[in-house]
Amino acid sequence: MPATSATRIIANGRVWTAVPGAAGLGAAVSVLPLAIAEQQGRITASGALHDLQQRYPGAALYDAGGRLVTPGFIDCHTHIVHAGNRAAEFERRRAGESYQSIAQSGGGILSTVRATRAASLQQLIDTALPRVDALLAEGVTTLEIKSGYGLDLDPELRMLRAARAIADQRALGVATTYLGAHALPPEHGGDAEGYVERLCKELIPAVAASGLADAFDAYCESVAFTAPQVARIFAAAQAHGLRVKLHADQLSNMHGARLAAQHHALSADHLEYTDEDGVAALARAGTVAVLLPGAFYFLRERQRPPVEALRRAGVPMAVATDCNPGTSPLTSLLTAMNLAAVEFGLGTAECLAGVTCHAARALGLQDAIGTIAPGMWCDLAVWNVEQPAELVNNLGARPLHRRFWHGQPDA
Repeated sequence: MPATSATRIIANGRVWTAVPGAAGLGAAVSVLPLAIAEQQGRITASGALHDLQQRYPGAALYDAGGRLVTPGFIDCHTHIVHAGNRAAEFERRRAGESYQSIAQSGGGILSTVRATRAASLQQLIDTALPRVDALLAEGVTTLEIKSGYGLDLDPELRMLRAARAIADQRALGVATTYLGAHALPPEHGGDAEGYVERLCKELIPAVAASGLADAFDAYCESVAFTAPQVARIFAAAQAHGLRVKLHADQLSNMHGARLAAQHHALSADHLEYTDEDGVAALARAGTVAVLLPGAFYFLRERQRPPVEALRRAGVPMAVATDCNPGTSPLTSLLTAMNLAAVEFGLGTAECLAGVTCHAARALGLQDAIGTIAPGMWCDLAVWNVEQPAELVNNLGARPLHRRFWHGQPDA
């Protein structure tokens, strides 16, 4: 008996997909001439077109024209909702001033906090959408959006509502993260312990109760919060049902990777100063290492993440834009992949896995997105390229032919 008719068959595509194994990328990486059947937005089968047409008689047909087909891309670390810009700080860094010095003088994150607090919900949505659209034009089908530029309950909730509104206004999956421990709010007068107490007792419970956040994030660094403070905050977040992730070891080794692993974090992000002990901890915990080459590039850093150590240990490596107004004003995941290859030494398969299956895992969504397999959402990107390496090698090109989200192609 034939199965119920599929909504659509995507045919005549050269399908790239990677299935991560226990140790990093795994061996199942291929480009195969496959057709993909989807029904109600989910992939039901893949195989020869003739076989799928027999199994799903009457299904609509989309001809990929022999093009490369990949899972839809996932940008798993962004600060894409914010107000204002920090172009002046770019000039200050070019003149030799450090990120830490700019932050200590009232710039950096707190500069964006002032602008974001003054913005309305609609202004936050309107200013974010062009940045989102730039990513959609590069095959992105799922986006993580952090708060963290409000640093008080009402503006943080407003940022999270803006993120959810973007998901309503675009054919896009959005995962929301409450970045409550991004910086010390200016009104706390340097009292980090007082703010940590407020986070744990008041802000985290309120945000968790709102249902607007899927996860919690913190910044463990000398210009932000210490490891003991983050440990307390993580315990509160997890007690309220929020999974955790961490900005770790970006500017110094504060053993943030180890801290993230101890709390079974979804991801540890940046990792420029992570040591061998931190890498081993990530491997044991199954925590994803999210590489953010945009911030490395814009800050003109010299200390690279320990990619070879992560590779040897089998730590899955994701790649993301870190789109933010100060240290990575980048709205191109293709460029982030190129930078990950050129600056960090990732191969083509590692870059592609970094924006598909490993990025999905960094969001805790590996059972729904990031690979082309039965039961997954039919989120696909169809590309005008001959080889997968072209998606990493070319800088400035936008070779997307068609994007599918939940089985529906863009117009």
